[in-house]
Amino acid sequence: MRYRILGGTGIEVSAYCLGTMMLGAVGNPDHREGVRLVHTALDAGINFVDTADMYSAGESEEIVGGALQGRRDDVVLATKVHFPMGEGPNRGGNSRRWILRAVEDSLRRLRTDWIDLYQVHRPDHRTDVEETLSVLDDLVRQGKIRAFGCSTFPAEEIVEAHWTAERRALPRFRTEQPPYSLLARGVESSVLPAARRHGMGVLTWAPLASGFLTGRYRRGGAVDLGSGRAALTPHRFDPALPENVRKLEAVEQFVELAEAVGCTLPELAVAFPLAHPAVTSVILGPRTVEQLTGLLKGAALTLDDAVLDRIDEIVPPGTDLYRADGAWRSPHLAPAARRRPAAERAAADDGA
Repeated sequence: MRYRILGGTGIEVSAYCLGTMMLGAVGNPDHREGVRLVHTALDAGINFVDTADMYSAGESEEIVGGALQGRRDDVVLATKVHFPMGEGPNRGGNSRRWILRAVEDSLRRLRTDWIDLYQVHRPDHRTDVEETLSVLDDLVRQGKIRAFGCSTFPAEEIVEAHWTAERRALPRFRTEQPPYSLLARGVESSVLPAARRHGMGVLTWAPLASGFLTGRYRRGGAVDLGSGRAALTPHRFDPALPENVRKLEAVEQFVELAEAVGCTLPELAVAFPLAHPAVTSVILGPRTVEQLTGLLKGAALTLDDAVLDRIDEIVPPGTDLYRADGAWRSPHLAPAARRRPAAERAAADDGA
């Protein structure tokens, strides 16, 4: 396994990171299987494990914490904070009040004294980014976290956070965790260049595009919209919709390309993000040990320029055929944020 420095922190992490969103009730509820999956990843040379407090309402962190007993010192452990963790207006977000509570809960579930990388899971436009950076600085000084980063931040908010950190003499975000895959290349336009410009480590998620790049969904095949991810967001999987037809057409071309390369479609998918110079580590999110071992078979796969050129022909750089982050939308896109009052929309002044 190749190792890379994480965002100038001096911490070395494996080129593949084990993502644990599927550990717990949402994916695989068997705790013993979850522990075995974590151990399989570590034995394969992966030293980077990513989780979040909201994954299965904390259950994923509990499984990871149990799996790392006796091996904690050898693992770079990352988790995240932001999404609601219960009823009430102050049990989520990026405020000092919530982060101070949430980090203690994560430390307890993870059964550890420190978190190597603590990430802000999404932007929070109710909280000044200076407030968030300030409390994260305090946690570093207290030794509860070693470094901190952000996840799925637009490029402009990454830049704003760095500007705020410099202006207020605060530590900056060291990493960004964006969605990036053969079908979701939008981050190539601004997020990845911004992260590279600011010396940030990048750990990408959803390389299999929620299953589209596993080979499970094929053109002309039946799609069960009543189970799995398709049941949660059927409009993103319904083969009758034109936008999904385009995804499936691209998948067919990627299947042909994988066969020409001599690998599987999932192996091609998890190798692709590593070719970008801004990417530090690719998060693999398997539900079972068998899925993990299948993905790891392609760890030695190198995509040459001819293959990357063909990928660019199928899905042009900077293009999103599939939006991985279907659960979050910028508040700036809400009608009230992008529409002036009706009386002020005309170019001519009515003289009132």
